[in-house]
Amino acid sequence: MTSLARCVATILAAVTLTAGSSGSAVPSKPDDKTILHVLNRIGYGARPGDVTRVRQTGLEAYIDQQLRPERISNLAMESRLAGLPSLSMSAREIAEEYFIPANQARVQAKRAAGAAPDDKAPPAGREMTAVGKPARTPEQMELARKERQVLAELTAQKILRAAFSERQLEAVMIDFWFNHFNVFAAKGATPQYVTEYERDAIRPHVFGKFRDLLGATAHSPAMLFYLDNWQSADPDAQNARRPLNAMRPGQEAPRPKRGLNENYGRELMELHTLGVDGGYTQDDVVNVARAFTGWTITTPRQGGGFRFDPRIHDRGDKIVLGQKIKGGGEGDGEKVLDILARHPATATFISTKLACRFVADTPPAALVQRAAARFRQTDGDIREVVRLILTSPEFFSAEAYRAKVKNPFEFVVSAVRATGTDVRDAMPLAQAARQLGMPLYLAQPPTGYPDKAEAWVNTGALLNRMNFALQLVGGRLRGVLPGTSAVAAILADDVSSTTAATIAQAKDAAQLAALTLGSPEFQRR
Repeated sequence: MTSLARCVATILAAVTLTAGSSGSAVPSKPDDKTILHVLNRIGYGARPGDVTRVRQTGLEAYIDQQLRPERISNLAMESRLAGLPSLSMSAREIAEEYFIPANQARVQAKRAAGAAPDDKAPPAGREMTAVGKPARTPEQMELARKERQVLAELTAQKILRAAFSERQLEAVMIDFWFNHFNVFAAKGATPQYVTEYERDAIRPHVFGKFRDLLGATAHSPAMLFYLDNWQSADPDAQNARRPLNAMRPGQEAPRPKRGLNENYGRELMELHTLGVDGGYTQDDVVNVARAFTGWTITTPRQGGGFRFDPRIHDRGDKIVLGQKIKGGGEGDGEKVLDILARHPATATFISTKLACRFVADTPPAALVQRAAARFRQTDGDIREVVRLILTSPEFFSAEAYRAKVKNPFEFVVSAVRATGTDVRDAMPLAQAARQLGMPLYLAQPPTGYPDKAEAWVNTGALLNRMNFALQLVGGRLRGVLPGTSAVAAILADDVSSTTAATIAQAKDAAQLAALTLGSPEFQRR
């Protein structure tokens, strides 16, 4: 019997013995492989000593603890993040401190060069490369650097939370939901809002009611700007020809007559709630878009917040998924969110995505059905749906073991954790994720980054991952201090004969660690 077969048999035996009346399939006496399976799925992999700590806590108790992150001390994490000031700022403060000065400097530089200033600043962190561009002054370069700092600090905190937070499942869920409700952090004014979006719209709701999370994202200026709903108006409204917001001189030019924008209405149903096969029609898309007219932003290029503008709202009645919404005001959009959040197709779609994240690229239909039923029974209680998935027989089954391929972010962070590496500067790790094909917060399509193996598995990607592993354990990343812990245990001695033979050729501890991190087995979770 192969080592993998023995592992599978052990997991199956444990599941069979412990699946009792409570419905939980969590093994009461798990072996190392089972604990590592849990650490790889509900977090970003094991650190040295984690397996022992989880065994002492008890596996089911550990899972329950992770489902209640507010009970886990976060003081050490807060200390690591203390040097990233923009994380605690409002969008308006970020705009005033970082973006407006940089934009003004660009306008002044254009005027000095004799060019007509453009009210639309280039995306944060990107400079124009037109031939004949005047050289920037040191002050202008510093302002541009500060502008880039916002995304750099947000990226750093994401890496640091994933690598070092004791609230591992919370970090996974923040990543999951941000990806589900993706915004591209380099579109227009969106960069000013992304920090606030993740902090205030996503993070507080990752284990709450889905309707609350849906509402928070719908009201976020980041989402309103990214999917253009802030410009959506009833084309027949009296004020449809006026600018959406009174801007300061030089900030924003008056717009021509606006019309209905269907972007948010379509993605709200296709990607956020019902799914592409959720039973909606083009008429539903139009009516949902009409319901959200007037959901806009106060002075977006100055970090202003959500506001409802009744002057550009379509006050007519709407029919959405067969339900009539009597025209009124902001409440039209709220009623749409109520309908979508509680629709059976939404329960199935969200449950499928969660099961895909935690169990398999093609999750078992029976598990999805049970999770969807729990979603409906609990009025979309995310914590209870995730609990059902994480304590299910399918989660601990043979088919689930190493069934998921790590995306670049997961690979980089799990390597840091496995080696006991310390991080003083997270940017080399962010650059590594970018080079591996996953620049953080910069997924352009509203679908976000894919969560299936085919997106990340190819020969070139595996070679690049090996090169990163060599840099990591070799101490060749600035601000990243390589760990001294042996990493053989992270695979629990469960590797193919080819991998074992390759690792056996290592000439020293560093090469052993690099070969282990670059192995096919480590690419899976």
